[in-house]
Amino acid sequence: MKEVKFLRQYVGHQPIILPGSVVLILNNTNEVLLQKRYDGGWGLPGGLMELGECLEDTAKREVLEETGLVIEDLKLLDIFSGPEYYLKVSNGDEFYSVTAVYYTRNVKGDLVIDYKESETMQYFSLLKLPDGLDSRYIEPYVTQLVIE
Repeated sequence: MKEVKFLRQYVGHQPIILPGSVVLILNNTNEVLLQKRYDGGWGLPGGLMELGECLEDTAKREVLEETGLVIEDLKLLDIFSGPEYYLKVSNGDEFYSVTAVYYTRNVKGDLVIDYKESETMQYFSLLKLPDGLDSRYIEPYVTQLVIE
């Protein structure tokens, strides 16, 4: 985030492109780990890329920071970008997100919630996802399961 703050000094609230990664972390019963953020919405663990990182390293770092879990064997599900991924946040900053979505079942460690980032975390059935979840990142995985 320090890179974004630095950039914002020069561009103000003007739209910028922000790359990042999120991960579908799946357990043995095909449930996905979701985090509830303080804004009330549910989402996948992940975040913004830092300078010098690749998208996969971003995913691993963000998951470790937010959940305490070490993940390996990431499989790229899709990359999401375009006008429908434009956001204007409460402080007036505008951006277009470019988000790599990975999935994995290779998880080590114990879940440790970073309460600065998340209110709670919980595994959910892919067929019974919570209200308040933007499921655009999860739908391709569910579709892939149905096809397989």
